[in-house]
Amino acid sequence: MCKLHYQDLLKKVILRSFLSIISILFISTIFAQTRSNQLIQVLVSPDHEDWTYQRKQDVQFKVTVLKNQVPIAGVPIRYTMGYEKEKPTDTGTLQSSKYEVILLSKKPDRPGFLRCEALVNIDGVEYKGIATAAIAPNEIKITQQAPADLMSFWDKAIKDARKITLAPKMELLPAQSTALYDVYAVSFQHYRWGSRIYGKLVVPKKSGKLPAVVQFPGAGVRNYVGYTALAEKGFITLQIGIHGLPLDQDPSVYSELLNTSLKEYWFYNLDDKDQYYYKRVYLACIRAVDFLETLPQYDPNKLIVYGHSQGGGMTLFSAAMDKRVKGYVAVYPALCDLAGYQHHRAGGWPHVGAATNPQTQKADKLETARYFDAASYANKIQVPGFFTWGYNDDTCPPTSYYSVYNSISASKEVYVAQPTGHWTYPEQLQKVEDWIINFFK
Repeated sequence: MCKLHYQDLLKKVILRSFLSIISILFISTIFAQTRSNQLIQVLVSPDHEDWTYQRKQDVQFKVTVLKNQVPIAGVPIRYTMGYEKEKPTDTGTLQSSKYEVILLSKKPDRPGFLRCEALVNIDGVEYKGIATAAIAPNEIKITQQAPADLMSFWDKAIKDARKITLAPKMELLPAQSTALYDVYAVSFQHYRWGSRIYGKLVVPKKSGKLPAVVQFPGAGVRNYVGYTALAEKGFITLQIGIHGLPLDQDPSVYSELLNTSLKEYWFYNLDDKDQYYYKRVYLACIRAVDFLETLPQYDPNKLIVYGHSQGGGMTLFSAAMDKRVKGYVAVYPALCDLAGYQHHRAGGWPHVGAATNPQTQKADKLETARYFDAASYANKIQVPGFFTWGYNDDTCPPTSYYSVYNSISASKEVYVAQPTGHWTYPEQLQKVEDWIINFFK
């Protein structure tokens, strides 16, 4: 792939409004994989309440097909079982009954995540249920080997970025502000002249120095409205985008970019660590904190970074590489143990080296990924962290984030909501907020 610069990307944009509809349908499909309000439901449940097993312990999956929330019999159930992202080790077809159908996996011996998928076809419509058993998850090890020059690479990159003046801009948004806080549209230069990061800053109307949370974004291209819930609790909050886009565009602009010039941006220039797209993204993490330090209300001794998915991967980078960070929250983090596929098991999003992404299997691309993989630097994290995720995540495989979690020696805790995929229950988000609010007490 030729070297791409951000300005070149923007020049290629030709708006097509129908692409926004495609994006919505794509997102709906992802959610339908693991939770459903459909008339027909396929329920798959492990026989352990916590979905967790020791090695060499039998795993039973119970499958029930419901219509109107009542079990139905005589429906063919096609099923597969196997470790996530690997070729199934067991497949077959059974008939549903008015009681549960039992599928057995005998004594799996390898730490990882064993997934059972069950599908039925009723009146031409296919319905799917999944459940994933954790096999000794705390024994999962990282497969990635950190480059010998990892720290010198990032030390130089950060030093070079800081040669660029921030030139911050802040615009008060009265219509979004309240009696409790002010909301600002902000931007600042970050890794080269003219390249700006845009975000939403929310500042409580309180006296004295205030703690802060920087929230990093999940993958995609979108607007940001500001993290106001924590601002109401007395935290300065800063949400940033990563693509250098102003936040006042029509939604169709962001959708168009995601489907054209920024489509699969996570693979842009993957053959060169100095030009790879995530270099500018990770440097934005550092520069966002540099921006916070320009605010007179900010207490530099009270900083938390936080993100979901891609934002979770950015969070781990920030916690490892920025000593100003005092705590962090990562929700089903991406960019974890990207080398997994080279070792015949699941790797983290964006699935570099996977058979589904053959263009990323070249040696130079796998080499670049080492510098951006949380598995390479998670052991450098020295501050407390909070994690939450589920076992059914097909986007960021739990094998990948457990391997990184297990490699962190600093204080940490995880709240597991087993049935969740690449989404969260409200209870998880409440746990996140409670952890942040109580962190500096």
